[in-house]
Amino acid sequence: MTGDETARLIYLGLFGVVIAGSYLVANRSRMGQTMQMAAIWGFIFVGVVLVYGIWDDLQRTLIPSQVVAVDGDTVMVDVPRSADGHYHLTLDVNGEAIRFVVDTGASDLVLTRADAARAGIDVDALRFLGRAFTANGTVETADIRLDAVSLGEIADTNVRAVVNGGEMSQSLLGMSYLQSFGRIEIEGDRLRLIR
Repeated sequence: MTGDETARLIYLGLFGVVIAGSYLVANRSRMGQTMQMAAIWGFIFVGVVLVYGIWDDLQRTLIPSQVVAVDGDTVMVDVPRSADGHYHLTLDVNGEAIRFVVDTGASDLVLTRADAARAGIDVDALRFLGRAFTANGTVETADIRLDAVSLGEIADTNVRAVVNGGEMSQSLLGMSYLQSFGRIEIEGDRLRLIR
């Protein structure tokens, strides 16, 4: 810190003390009320800082997420409906956790370019020779094979998927993967996949 900056800081500190002092002198009859309001605002500030600091933990605790249960030879995946009205699943793809939206209208397991890159796919080397007809029009796709896809206790290898060459906000978990489950049930606001 230079000498000018130090002098400026001292000046601002003294100026703040003078303003605070004049306020306290002018409001000394209401000092208890002033201190009470200062304490309330202090607690609000501390509360906001704490909630911000633990927000990710709160979301994981308060917002229900997928549950994978094993009962003998049967594996059941229970997925709550998200606030956006969709069912979302997080799968481990080639060692990376990737979040998918369950889409029974999609034929394939479809990765966004970003998710494919996170899963270790060299997206720049892909040949986008396929075509998919989506609600947003026709997009180019590239066929790939994923070394490993796991969902809790369920592990699959050499899984066929496609990478979407267009813009897509989230990867899709389509029927090519979902059909590997013996039953798919929707009851209330829960999706159950049973294998």
